[in-house]
Amino acid sequence: MSIFDFPISHVDPDMLRRSLVTLGMVTVTDGWRKELHCHRKGSLIFTVKGLVTCEAEGGLWMIPPQCAFWIPGGTMHAPHIAGDLECYTVFIEPDRVPSMFRACATIHVTPLMKELILRTATFPEDYPLGGPEDRVVQVLVDELSAVSGESLFFPMPVSPKLRSLASMMMNAPSDKATLGEWASRVGLSERTLSRLLLAETGMSFGRWRRQLHILIALKRLSAGDTVQNVAFDLGYESSSGFVTMFRKILGKPPGKYLHERNIGKPF
Repeated sequence: MSIFDFPISHVDPDMLRRSLVTLGMVTVTDGWRKELHCHRKGSLIFTVKGLVTCEAEGGLWMIPPQCAFWIPGGTMHAPHIAGDLECYTVFIEPDRVPSMFRACATIHVTPLMKELILRTATFPEDYPLGGPEDRVVQVLVDELSAVSGESLFFPMPVSPKLRSLASMMMNAPSDKATLGEWASRVGLSERTLSRLLLAETGMSFGRWRRQLHILIALKRLSAGDTVQNVAFDLGYESSSGFVTMFRKILGKPPGKYLHERNIGKPF
């Protein structure tokens, strides 16, 4: 049940009169999901607390605290939230978006960008053009041009057999079956599975499975689970093996990555 549901979940962003408007949501819920939809304006979902996942562009994206997810205008997407959440969505007209923002992306939010997002969330939806609010909005637009990305995306394949494989792996992430064994389970040869997976996701099987493990790990760690428990449940024989994989994908070990984003328990 939501304790505070600001218009973010009800507003039609394309009806907002200003070219950039920030709306916020603070909620505690057992689970909330908006069905697949799209709008003309682009949207930047920034999480302060909690975890948001979003289905978009043929895959699953994760938005941990202190990160944001960019969704270009016209892109079908379906966000999902659960638990204790504080997030903000910046709706932006396409002509104010930097050229790099033509595809979905998870980005790291700088301290300045965070303060600008929080500040613009206090503005009325029809703030005066040319005034102080409008100048702050322009600084936020400028700051967006200097963002860096995060590898928090699990691409979903199109073909039924590969989607079945994705479902099986999500349900049993600790399963250490070989590529050949997974191929046999979905009725494909190992060579065909590798070829189709690369064509539909742009990733090898090993990289694809690691991306899934990253998303599952972040969800578990954000909820306060330990690195040791997560590593074991993902099929790693030791915590060090999991930490090595995590560092390879995200550039930092789990403890440092989560600490910088104020996620979960201290390590």
